[in-house]
Amino acid sequence: MRMLPLVMAFGLAAPVVAQDAAQGEALFGFYCATCHGNSAAGNGPMSPSLVIAPPDLTALAARNDGVFPTARVVMRIDGRDPLVSHGSMMPVYGDFFEGTDVATKAETGQPIMTSQPIVDLLAYLEALQQE
Repeated sequence: MRMLPLVMAFGLAAPVVAQDAAQGEALFGFYCATCHGNSAAGNGPMSPSLVIAPPDLTALAARNDGVFPTARVVMRIDGRDPLVSHGSMMPVYGDFFEGTDVATKAETGQPIMTSQPIVDLLAYLEALQQE
């Protein structure tokens, strides 16, 4: 008989939620494009005023050996890995993105807890990746 991990056997694993790239695109346009640009290339109208220039978000996977860095992106957006360029947690609209009510899979396959808007942003950003 195959043994299930203890977490799965007792139903304690958090379900991984669906990602909505269209919703993520709308969120990006409203909350992120001002700094990161409409094309996510890091050239938004506010980018010159930031201490650290926004990166080209279409090249996240390329800069990470072809793997989209899900955990790093989640932690940057939700504030677990804050950015000095914003002077506070990213995004500056932090309240909207707060919460750890859903799980998504990190690039390692492990679940990472975050909010539904961040899960949707992840889906959009993953779709933008260039080689």
